Amino acid sequence: MTTRDRAGGAAPEADNAQSSLPGDVQLYTPAQAAERLAVKESWLRRKAGSRSISCTFIGKHLRFSEDDLREILRTGRILNRSEERHYSGHRLPRHRS
Repeated sequence: MTTRDRAGGAAPEADNAQSSLPGDVQLYTPAQAAERLAVKESWLRRKAGSRSISCTFIGKHLRFSEDDLREILRTGRILNRSEERHYSGHRLPRHRS
């Protein structure tokens, strides 16, 4: 079977993310997710392997959904002023890579 559309022309290039899943769920490879998050792929793989960040495994294949990426951003946010008061007198926690 070829990748041609119904009109007989070539099918449009697929998006970098895999988008042929039910409900238009897009999954990103570790390299694609790292690029979107502006982090090193090795950091992302290490954190996912230790289950420190939200991720999706399909069999043995590591992938990241949009929800996973949002959760990684949410949990990695910089503390706001009200949260800083909780740590008054102490150094703020560092995010280790």
